[in-house]
Amino acid sequence: QVQLVESGGGLVQAGGSLRLSCAASGSIFSINAMGWYRQAPGKERELVAVITSGGSPKYADSVKGRFTISGANAEVYLQMNSLKPEDTAVYYCLAHVTQNYWGQGTQVTVST
Repeated sequence: QVQLVESGGGLVQAGGSLRLSCAASGSIFSINAMGWYRQAPGKERELVAVITSGGSPKYADSVKGRFTISGANAEVYLQMNSLKPEDTAVYYCLAHVTQNYWGQGTQVTVST
């Protein structure tokens, strides 16, 4: 079992920045990837960024060049710059072991 606690969401104007954090506890030695997904109202949950235990990051095309994922010691961060209104969503932290574990979600709202 892995438990995830997210923090760092909030309201920001377009062009601004936010940093999301996620801390894992429990069977952290089994985690082989951590990342972030998001879900906007009326849309499906989508990948934002993921990083493997080997350190290789993968990004959605929509956030490349604006978002940076990093992680160490069972924590994962998402630095979000140049935010756009279309980035508004609930952001969920993910940890993958033999199954996916999800955080409770944190709201990110980008105003025009």
